[in-house]
This record gives sequence, structure tokens and C-alpha cells, in this order.
Amino acid sequence: MNRLRDLFDHLTLYLPILLMGLLAMATYWLVRSAPAIEAPRAAAPVQHLPDYFMREFSVKTFVANGQLKSEITGSEAHHYPDTDTIEIDRVHIRSFNEAGELTTASALRAISNSNASDVQLIGQALVERQASRDASGKEQAALTFRGEFLHAFMDTERVTSDKPVELTRGKDRFTANSMDYDNKDRVMLLTGRVRGHLAPARTP
Repeated sequence: MNRLRDLFDHLTLYLPILLMGLLAMATYWLVRSAPAIEAPRAAAPVQHLPDYFMREFSVKTFVANGQLKSEITGSEAHHYPDTDTIEIDRVHIRSFNEAGELTTASALRAISNSNASDVQLIGQALVERQASRDASGKEQAALTFRGEFLHAFMDTERVTSDKPVELTRGKDRFTANSMDYDNKDRVMLLTGRVRGHLAPARTP
């Protein structure tokens, strides 16, 4: 009995130490077995990929009263969601301002925003504005812009280019290395090597 009592006393004395050892071993095992915490991954770069395309299409937009504002046609178009732009092959655009005056644009390729108010025309670019009359009734001659690159802002009625352009206004003809034309203010800025041919004014 005395031996059993002594053995029990020894077990009682060393039991907390044994339990602490077991607990330490279990903690070490859990730490080794737990999955490693991954470092935050950098966001994947946004890819410039189309989310839809159209072939042999025609897209029209209208103002609140139902009148046609613009029409875009092309052989093929791809929409890119990362920039919300549309790239169009063999593009042709018709656009009407508030006075109903027509401007047309065409090119081998175009990059347009979603509502066609900002259009970059690339390759055999052509913008034509029909003859019209201003608020005073004075006749405004037809305008034609040609070049390998034209940037047309349909809503503000501006045409710009940082490439060589050719401008025809009625029978007058101008060429320049770059251009900025504002149709609303009737202001044109030609820069670089500018050349012009003015047709003689008609006598009454």
C-alpha cells in the first residue's frame, strides 16, 4: 500500500509537467500543420480584349424629339470594355447638329467612344460638312477635310489633326502639317507648312 501511495504521489507531482509537455507538442504540431498564409496577390492587369463584335452593322441614335442625331455603319466593329471604346473597320458616320446641318465622316478604321461624339479616323480619313447658312442668313460654303488621321468631335463640331491635312472650302484649297477647326466659332488654325489657293471672288 505504501508503494502504491508513493507512486501515486509521484504521478501527482509530475502530472502538470507532463500535461504542459503534451500541450507544447500539440501546439507545435498544429503550427506545422496549418496552411501558410499567402501574401496578397497583385491585381491582374486589365486586358484590352473585346466583349462583343458586330459585322455589317448600322447603329442609329436619336434626340428626345425622335429626330436622327447620328448613324454609324461599318464592316466590322469590336467593343473594348476596359476603355469603353469601339474600333470600327470601313466606317461611315452621319451626324446632325442642333440646326439640322449634316456632317459625314469616313475612314478605313475608326476608334470611337460609346456615343460617337469623339471619333478618331485613321487611314484615308474624310470629313465633309454640307453647305449651310448662318444665323444671319449668310451662305457658308461646304467644307471637306482629308488626311491619314482626323479627330472629329461631333457634339462640339471640331475637327483636329496632328498629321498633314488638306482642306477644301468651296473652291478654296489649303494644306498644312496640322489643323484645328471650330465650326461653331468659324475659326480655323493651320500650322506647320501651310499652303493655300484662293479662288477669285465672283463679281456681281
